[in-house]
Amino acid sequence: MHTSHLRNIQIYRAPNGKEPFNEWLKSIQDRKTRARIRAGLERLRLGNFGNVKFVGEGVLELRFHFGRGYRIYFGEIRNMIILLLCAGDKSSQTRDIERAKSYWLQYKEENL
Repeated sequence: MHTSHLRNIQIYRAPNGKEPFNEWLKSIQDRKTRARIRAGLERLRLGNFGNVKFVGEGVLELRFHFGRGYRIYFGEIRNMIILLLCAGDKSSQTRDIERAKSYWLQYKEENL
């Protein structure tokens, strides 16, 4: 499935200039929670996809098993770049997955 090599993490920017992932991360007030999320992203960058599952249409979900059940949605480009699309928690999972799929489709149409 995924090989263990370094990946470059990039942030999806919508046509309106907004970055849904960064907006979400900034909304998290607890510094320890943000640190744990960043640590999870670092593991992903290093090729550790242990808490990742496909949610359809090329979008993957990184799951965190603490707090509100945080989720980060991303696409992978040529097995080298992780494009962070958006994020949320268990309560908004269905809506977040649909947004991530839309962002991924839009990105692919414009860039790939």
